Amino acid sequence: MAERSGPSRVIALILVGLGVFLLAVAILVPVYSKGKLAKTPLDLEVTTIAEGTGKVLDAKSLTDQEPGPKVDEDVPIIAQRYVTTEDPSNADDITVQAGQTVRRTDKQGDTGLLTASVDRVTMDRKSSMPTNDPVGTVQTSADAPALEVERDGLQYKFPFDSKQETYPYWDLNARESSPIDFVEETEINGLKVYHYSQEVGPFDLSKADPSAPTNKLQLPASAWGVEGGELPITMTRWYTNTRDLWVEPETGVVVKGQEQIHQYYARNKARPEIDVLDVSLPFNEETIEFQAQQARDGIDQLNTFARTLPIVAGIVGVIALIGGVVLGLRSGRGRDGEPVPAGGPVPPNGGDDTAAAPTEQFGRSDYADRNYGSADSDAETTEIPRDWNGASDSETTQQIPRTDPDRDR
Repeated sequence: MAERSGPSRVIALILVGLGVFLLAVAILVPVYSKGKLAKTPLDLEVTTIAEGTGKVLDAKSLTDQEPGPKVDEDVPIIAQRYVTTEDPSNADDITVQAGQTVRRTDKQGDTGLLTASVDRVTMDRKSSMPTNDPVGTVQTSADAPALEVERDGLQYKFPFDSKQETYPYWDLNARESSPIDFVEETEINGLKVYHYSQEVGPFDLSKADPSAPTNKLQLPASAWGVEGGELPITMTRWYTNTRDLWVEPETGVVVKGQEQIHQYYARNKARPEIDVLDVSLPFNEETIEFQAQQARDGIDQLNTFARTLPIVAGIVGVIALIGGVVLGLRSGRGRDGEPVPAGGPVPPNGGDDTAAAPTEQFGRSDYADRNYGSADSDAETTEIPRDWNGASDSETTQQIPRTDPDRDR
């Protein structure tokens, strides 16, 4: 006779349902979470510091009585940039403001300040490309208002899932974008990074920022240190840069940066005549480690929701699904391997309640007192579970006489 298997079937259905749910989670979470998490955080507050030594023009020497400019060499120089999040920022876009200064550290206060700027740009939180809504601004003097400047290239950060390809990168000094090319895949402080490099210029800074009077100067030839005496000579300030960036590709964080800046006065851009600034400025070690940790934190967050959680959910889901199917198959067959009907085991006499033998709930003495025959007669007997009323799945059975009501009449 087949065993009762109702509870086992319920557990099997629960396991199958749980397995299907977890497998769906494993499939959908990476798609959903990566799109939600792969965005620039709205609480940026990042300071980067680059240091080097180079040549710096002493601007006062251009107006001194002694002819010829003076260019100091081996000058210690530091470039600091402080980036914060500003309004408007929302679920899709972020506005960042970058205050940057370049100064010579061998002089104090304003006498050591070489350049200063405040740059504001709104960009897409995923691609890091500028939206120009609102248009970004640049301010290079405390005495002059910020100017609106549209842009069409990356700044400060690369896209999530950066590729080994060329990107447009916007240069603050030139006010233009130039291609920045993928060079190689390498490693910094145990972190995989992509190395990109960009050649900028020469750019005419008087066109990039016409408001700056020092970007084009007319002075006597003697002041420039060239032949001509008091003959007025006009020179333009030119700018070139070799920019190298090492980017963690999953998060787009710039782990390391280096700029080789050259600004000079010349009548012909191809023939520099007076160096204004000539220096290589790489990130210092503290900045590199800070940026690397920012990238690691971003990777961990992405991996937890986009990789680890789906893997765990998938494994548990498969186990639950297999367990549910196996348990369902086992509970769907009786002790002799025969399928159990959907409604449970068939009672004696094919389920005919009018012909069924009295069940145990009537008591054995009550059954024996009835005038249907002797309990020790040669009547047929059958085995039915003691828990036939649904009490349990116990295998204990009771021998109960099975009589024919018309036999002894």
